[in-house]
Amino acid sequence: MSIEQVKTYLRQFGREQDIMEFETSSATVELAAQAVGVEPARIAKTLSFRLPEGCVLVVAAGDARIDNRKFKDQFQCKAKMLSPDEVVAFTGHQIGGVCPFAIENDAVRVYLDRSLERFDTVFPACGSSNSAIEFTCADLYTCAKALGWVDVCKLPE
Repeated sequence: MSIEQVKTYLRQFGREQDIMEFETSSATVELAAQAVGVEPARIAKTLSFRLPEGCVLVVAAGDARIDNRKFKDQFQCKAKMLSPDEVVAFTGHQIGGVCPFAIENDAVRVYLDRSLERFDTVFPACGSSNSAIEFTCADLYTCAKALGWVDVCKLPE
């Protein structure tokens, strides 16, 4: 079970006890925001894209959308999302619970999008469709073992 892997993984940071598990689904930004009790923008969604040499996970604010030009400039390829089967193969997590934690595949690179920086804390999933954890952006960066900050999203007007 993916959430158990995430709990084990977050133990190294002393954060496994901070995972929230809900009676209801948190599989979408809107459902996660309702479950946590915050605005949807504060949900840190993990988007997965194919790269020529593997995949990239971009953790972005819940209200952010990928800007195709910025993505191509950053990663030198078109933004092509992974299929559900590819997501599981690369990350070990099912759609609805994809997160940047407990990724054991060296072909996966994790980046945080600058859209998150507007918030003191954000809420990524924890490997299941009914979980989340509250992190500062700095703690998310550390626990996700992110390779850097990117600017590949656009915010609603």
